[in-house]
Amino acid sequence: MKRKSLLTSFEFWRRLINVWSIVFFFVIIYNFFVPRAGEGVLDVISVIYIGALAIYVSNKEFERWYHQHDRQHPGEIFVIIWSILVIILIVVDVFSQGYYRIPGSVVSAYIAVLTILAITRKSKQAYQKRFPKR
Repeated sequence: MKRKSLLTSFEFWRRLINVWSIVFFFVIIYNFFVPRAGEGVLDVISVIYIGALAIYVSNKEFERWYHQHDRQHPGEIFVIIWSILVIILIVVDVFSQGYYRIPGSVVSAYIAVLTILAITRKSKQAYQKRFPKR
Protein backbone atom coordinates (compact mmCIF):
# COMPACT_ATOMS: atom_id res chain seq x y z
CA MET A 1 0.00 0.00 0.00
CA LYS A 2 1.37 3.37 -1.03
CA ARG A 3 1.68 5.94 1.72
CA LYS A 4 0.93 9.59 0.95
CA SER A 5 3.39 12.25 1.92
CA LEU A 6 2.29 14.89 4.39
CA LEU A 7 1.99 17.60 1.73
CA THR A 8 -0.25 15.48 -0.51
CA SER A 9 -2.42 14.25 2.34
CA PHE A 10 -6.01 15.45 2.13
CA GLU A 11 -6.26 15.61 5.93
CA PHE A 12 -3.17 17.81 6.17
CA TRP A 13 -4.59 20.39 3.76
CA ARG A 14 -8.04 20.24 5.37
CA ARG A 15 -6.54 20.95 8.79
CA LEU A 16 -4.28 23.65 7.40
CA ILE A 17 -7.17 25.47 5.75
CA ASN A 18 -9.19 25.18 8.95
CA VAL A 19 -6.35 26.82 10.93
CA TRP A 20 -5.96 29.61 8.34
CA SER A 21 -9.73 30.13 8.31
CA ILE A 22 -9.79 30.63 12.07
CA VAL A 23 -6.79 32.97 11.93
CA PHE A 24 -8.29 34.96 9.05
CA PHE A 25 -11.72 35.25 10.72
CA PHE A 26 -10.06 36.32 13.97
CA VAL A 27 -8.06 39.07 12.24
CA ILE A 28 -11.16 40.21 10.29
CA ILE A 29 -13.13 40.47 13.54
CA TYR A 30 -10.22 42.25 15.26
CA ASN A 31 -10.10 44.71 12.36
CA PHE A 32 -13.85 45.18 12.77
CA PHE A 33 -13.52 46.22 16.42
CA VAL A 34 -10.33 48.21 15.87
CA PRO A 35 -10.91 49.73 12.41
CA ARG A 36 -7.91 49.96 10.13
CA ALA A 37 -5.81 47.94 12.58
CA GLY A 38 -3.99 45.07 11.01
CA GLU A 39 -5.00 45.86 7.43
CA GLY A 40 -1.50 45.05 6.17
CA VAL A 41 -1.67 41.73 8.01
CA LEU A 42 -5.12 41.12 6.50
CA ASP A 43 -3.63 41.50 3.03
CA VAL A 44 -0.90 38.95 3.77
CA ILE A 45 -3.25 36.48 5.46
CA SER A 46 -5.72 36.84 2.59
CA VAL A 47 -3.12 35.82 0.01
CA ILE A 48 -1.91 32.89 2.11
CA TYR A 49 -5.49 31.81 2.83
CA ILE A 50 -6.60 31.90 -0.82
CA GLY A 51 -3.47 29.99 -1.86
CA ALA A 52 -3.96 27.30 0.79
CA LEU A 53 -7.66 27.03 -0.08
CA ALA A 54 -6.85 26.62 -3.78
CA ILE A 55 -4.33 23.86 -3.00
CA TYR A 56 -6.78 22.11 -0.66
CA VAL A 57 -9.64 22.20 -3.17
CA SER A 58 -7.40 21.16 -6.07
CA ASN A 59 -6.12 18.22 -4.04
CA LYS A 60 -9.69 17.24 -3.15
CA GLU A 61 -10.86 17.41 -6.76
CA PHE A 62 -7.89 15.41 -8.07
CA GLU A 63 -8.61 12.76 -5.45
CA ARG A 64 -12.25 12.69 -6.52
CA TRP A 65 -11.38 12.23 -10.20
CA TYR A 66 -8.92 9.49 -9.36
CA HIS A 67 -11.56 7.76 -7.20
CA GLN A 68 -9.70 8.34 -3.97
CA HIS A 69 -12.06 10.85 -2.36
CA ASP A 70 -15.40 9.74 -1.01
CA ARG A 71 -15.68 11.80 2.18
CA GLN A 72 -18.23 14.54 2.59
CA HIS A 73 -16.97 17.99 3.60
CA PRO A 74 -19.74 20.34 2.54
CA GLY A 75 -18.19 23.57 1.31
CA GLU A 76 -21.61 25.18 1.34
CA ILE A 77 -21.53 25.46 5.14
CA PHE A 78 -18.17 27.17 4.89
CA VAL A 79 -19.57 29.61 2.31
CA ILE A 80 -22.60 30.32 4.51
CA ILE A 81 -20.30 31.29 7.39
CA TRP A 82 -18.30 33.54 5.04
CA SER A 83 -21.50 35.06 3.66
CA ILE A 84 -22.88 35.88 7.11
CA LEU A 85 -19.60 37.51 8.09
CA VAL A 86 -19.39 39.58 4.89
CA ILE A 87 -23.06 40.66 5.08
CA ILE A 88 -22.55 41.86 8.66
CA LEU A 89 -19.42 43.77 7.62
CA ILE A 90 -21.20 45.38 4.66
CA VAL A 91 -24.15 46.47 6.83
CA VAL A 92 -21.79 47.97 9.39
CA ASP A 93 -19.80 49.64 6.60
CA VAL A 94 -22.96 51.23 5.20
CA PHE A 95 -24.29 52.46 8.54
CA SER A 96 -21.07 53.40 10.36
CA GLN A 97 -20.82 56.82 8.69
CA GLY A 98 -17.22 56.24 7.66
CA TYR A 99 -16.02 54.80 10.96
CA TYR A 100 -15.59 51.33 9.48
CA ARG A 101 -14.62 50.34 5.94
CA ILE A 102 -14.65 46.72 4.86
CA PRO A 103 -11.10 45.85 3.76
CA GLY A 104 -10.64 45.03 0.09
CA SER A 105 -8.72 41.88 1.01
CA VAL A 106 -11.82 40.51 2.76
CA VAL A 107 -13.97 41.17 -0.30
CA SER A 108 -11.33 39.58 -2.56
CA ALA A 109 -11.09 36.51 -0.35
CA TYR A 110 -14.88 36.16 -0.29
CA ILE A 111 -15.03 36.35 -4.09
CA ALA A 112 -12.28 33.70 -4.27
CA VAL A 113 -14.22 31.44 -1.87
CA LEU A 114 -17.39 31.79 -3.97
CA THR A 115 -15.47 31.13 -7.18
CA ILE A 116 -13.76 28.05 -5.77
CA LEU A 117 -17.12 26.71 -4.54
CA ALA A 118 -18.68 27.21 -7.98
CA ILE A 119 -15.78 25.42 -9.69
CA THR A 120 -15.85 22.49 -7.26
CA ARG A 121 -19.62 22.11 -7.60
CA LYS A 122 -19.29 21.94 -11.39
CA SER A 123 -16.46 19.44 -11.08
CA LYS A 124 -18.52 17.31 -8.71
CA GLN A 125 -21.51 17.44 -11.09
CA ALA A 126 -19.30 16.40 -14.01
CA TYR A 127 -17.82 13.57 -11.94
CA GLN A 128 -21.27 12.33 -10.90
CA LYS A 129 -22.44 12.44 -14.52
CA ARG A 130 -19.35 10.56 -15.72
CA PHE A 131 -19.39 8.02 -12.87
CA PRO A 132 -22.99 7.63 -11.65
CA LYS A 133 -23.50 5.65 -8.45
CA ARG A 134 -25.16 2.30 -9.00
